[in-house]
Amino acid sequence: MRAGWGVLAALLLWAFASVAQSQAGAVVLVDYSNPGLIPSHWTLTIHADGSGHFHSDRSNASATTRQTSGSAQIVAPDQDRDVHLSTGFTGRVFQAARSGKWSGKECESHRKVAFQGWKKLSYRGPDGEGSCEFNYSADKEIQALGDSLVGAANTILEGARLETLLQHDRLGLDRELEYALDAMGDGRLQQFCTIRGILERLAGDPGVMERVRKRARLLLEKSEE
Repeated sequence: MRAGWGVLAALLLWAFASVAQSQAGAVVLVDYSNPGLIPSHWTLTIHADGSGHFHSDRSNASATTRQTSGSAQIVAPDQDRDVHLSTGFTGRVFQAARSGKWSGKECESHRKVAFQGWKKLSYRGPDGEGSCEFNYSADKEIQALGDSLVGAANTILEGARLETLLQHDRLGLDRELEYALDAMGDGRLQQFCTIRGILERLAGDPGVMERVRKRARLLLEKSEE
């Protein structure tokens, strides 16, 4: 009997080790570009444990529209920072990446739709690799994933703007957080866990308006979901 339990335990350990090994080193890279926006280009690297890195580049000086449409007076500087995404969100990203839809299939629909920015989703891991590039995809799953990843990146950029406003224009925080709450409701901003630090600072800062602190607390509650 003990021998049987020993074999079962060994099989379970082997199974867990196999899953861990299959995820080790796996990475998703999101590369976004739209010359009409500020920033005009950003990349988001995501690892299977939710850790990642975000980099943005405002290289197109002629762009007049920021990535989102809150306060237009202040645009945050280029970003180069580590981030951490939620477990559920990361799981959905990697499940989609491993579905095989990104490999050997054209993702772009070629439909006459408004330009939303080029999104290149790439996966590399021990179990293979693949990529998918599109402005608009007819595959609803791929299009929805692209929208969610852009929403996550927009939130990271929003956090950078809040940091800039806290330093240079505290009165502008009220309007910016009003925008953030509105954008949270329709999905333009997602993954508020990536900007928990600045939200906690605002929620506890007696030097900003009470309405700012209240809105920051509401967004913090969302970041825990």
